[in-house]
Amino acid sequence: MNNSIPNFRMPQFRQIAFIMLAGAVLAACSTTVPAQSRGNDRGPVTAELGPGEDPTYVDLVTFAQAADLVAIVGVDKQAAFPPERVPDVPPERVRLYLETLTRNLLASGTGVGQSLIFVTDVDRETDGDAPDLEERDYIIFADQARGRPGEVQLVSSRAMFPAGPVLEGRVRRVLRQLAAADAPPAIIGLRDVISVPGNLAGESETQMFIETRDGTPVSLSVIRRPGMTPQWGVSLGEIVDTSARPPEPESLAWYQFACFLPAQLPDSSFLQGDRESQERARRDYAFVLAELGPCARRYS
Repeated sequence: MNNSIPNFRMPQFRQIAFIMLAGAVLAACSTTVPAQSRGNDRGPVTAELGPGEDPTYVDLVTFAQAADLVAIVGVDKQAAFPPERVPDVPPERVRLYLETLTRNLLASGTGVGQSLIFVTDVDRETDGDAPDLEERDYIIFADQARGRPGEVQLVSSRAMFPAGPVLEGRVRRVLRQLAAADAPPAIIGLRDVISVPGNLAGESETQMFIETRDGTPVSLSVIRRPGMTPQWGVSLGEIVDTSARPPEPESLAWYQFACFLPAQLPDSSFLQGDRESQERARRDYAFVLAELGPCARRYS
């Protein structure tokens, strides 16, 4: 994924931004941000994105993995590029130069200063004006500009969200998961599949061995018994655990399986040549994918 905006040379752009700021009449709010009141003596007032607009778990993991730093920043100053200067930006979007204050550094390989500068594209207001982001807090996922302290580049023009306690808690949880020593291995494919019937009609067990980037053994198992809901689970290790459980929702294990398993079993993965075994394995694999649910993203 590389939807990040071009990396501008800021010293020259500061002069352009200053001129634009001097005569700008700014819009009231952003189309990507719910209506928010202006800041007051107690600090900025923010409103988080609601259900159906907030980033998904997959969005947060993807952005966090791609970013050098994750921070909460407050927009101090902004300036919009004239459309003629950014012909690559679609008419419904506008490119903004933002000067921000660092409120909280959630993750970074190195320290950062009290202010961060970056450029990003945002949706225009319904009246066509640029949104007013000043005095509002945002969570950003960004890379540090090499050799230019205080300047960052968002990993995507969508990797900036209104800050609030709910989203901050979700982001912190993702960052803890990514930093954990027992984080699950990255899935790159599906290697071997075997499915055997049981002694009773409708009884069977299917085992699927997953290919991982570092070679860590991972497997899926599906057990069917007459009159019972199929049971499935994930085993981490050489031994297939028949009592294994499915990965927890919004966990890195869930993310790996939901987002990186193939849409269907590769023909090369079957260890058995008979059609009955293969069809049983395909049915169990489809069951697992349905249980996992979609690898859903709203922002890229």
